[in-house]
Amino acid sequence: MIAPASGQVRYPLPGDLAYVERVYPNPADLDPKKGLRSYEDVIAHFTRVSLAQDLIEILADSLQVSRGANGYEIAFTPQPDHETAAAAFASAHAAFLEPGHVGLALKGADECRATGAWNPMEGFPVNAHDGPCEWFPCLPLGLPLANHRAVTLLHYPPVIAYRNADYFNNNTLRRWAQLLQCVGVDEPTLYHSILDVNPIAAPGSGQSEYPNDYFPIHLASLFYDDEARGLTYLRTMLDLLLNPAANSANPYTLPLLVCGSPLYDPQAPGWFRVRYKSQITSRDANGTPTVNVLQTGLVRINPKSPKLTPYMIANHMIAAGVTGTCTNDASKIPDIRQYEAQDLAAATFLKLYHDHPDIHPDEAMRQACQRWFGADHGGVAPNPPSSDDRLTICAMAQMDLCFDVTTALPMYTFEQAKARCQAAGGPDYAPCFGCAPVNKP
Repeated sequence: MIAPASGQVRYPLPGDLAYVERVYPNPADLDPKKGLRSYEDVIAHFTRVSLAQDLIEILADSLQVSRGANGYEIAFTPQPDHETAAAAFASAHAAFLEPGHVGLALKGADECRATGAWNPMEGFPVNAHDGPCEWFPCLPLGLPLANHRAVTLLHYPPVIAYRNADYFNNNTLRRWAQLLQCVGVDEPTLYHSILDVNPIAAPGSGQSEYPNDYFPIHLASLFYDDEARGLTYLRTMLDLLLNPAANSANPYTLPLLVCGSPLYDPQAPGWFRVRYKSQITSRDANGTPTVNVLQTGLVRINPKSPKLTPYMIANHMIAAGVTGTCTNDASKIPDIRQYEAQDLAAATFLKLYHDHPDIHPDEAMRQACQRWFGADHGGVAPNPPSSDDRLTICAMAQMDLCFDVTTALPMYTFEQAKARCQAAGGPDYAPCFGCAPVNKP
């Protein structure tokens, strides 16, 4: 795919014009302020973002998208020392866009429409932010494809991410990036590989979640995980995303974080439990497979998948801000301290796999919990051995507790929140001291 003389990377996108124009958002549906007026603009935008997420540098203004009679073609020139990574990206991008990968999401959406299950609240507002309810097939475009270090399974993308052609400018991903930095990840974009169990953009932006009743767990099983009808989007995409070429020498696939809990957005863990019930070794007293927060294990994504996948069940990234509160029992959610420690342990779990790709998931969980709970497991009051980590829990809790609904942003940055916790006193850094200005005595 690289022209040897020029170093340029050039490759056709899979499928004909009609197919590619279904994979990518229609420019007419996007916010006009984005300036994406043609499919060429949209494809170039998402490709450029994806390259940046993968930390692959290209020459300025070198990325071009051309439209021919039979389809679209992409070309760009990588910066020196990025040629090998750019070639890997081109191969991964083409495979990602194939009808047998993301195209399965379109097939599932067509089946959903045919049954009448598509958008039961069409035309009516379901919250104060997103206008009349619309659904769009929404694929994980603009994410890292070649150098990513983990895959995160979520519920569905908010419609604002679709309209803004931006998967990252929302509370979910902003908070996730902050958590990753808190545990020592210096390149958080490499942890932005996301798969939604319902690849459908719908109302919901953290403060105004689309009611879960409209996205029952079985929706994913029926339209994105039904072998009998060839609707295998979820497991096919997991196999692809968890096995990039860069991970080929490691004994496991990349780690999988399955996000959601009974208190907030249980759909992704719910689908995971249904699909892998025979492989999940954690069981309740009745012998039923569980998907509890911080639960870990190994699963084989498909029967013929060559490697096992280490997984952890985690909260949704913004559950702490939506349902977290101050209680008298820091050993269980919705106490904000328990939320923060659980979320930081989940981010640490993923980081450990970059440092130690052969670590068993139970050991990775133990090490993560030792850091953030001071114990081999969660479900106890967080008691990190490190004073800096206690301060981090307090600062994250302050950001989640002190949220400005008018700006849809935390009232304080992470550094400001740390300063507030220090001013409020230590060494335990209890975060429940309110949101008013704090002055040192």
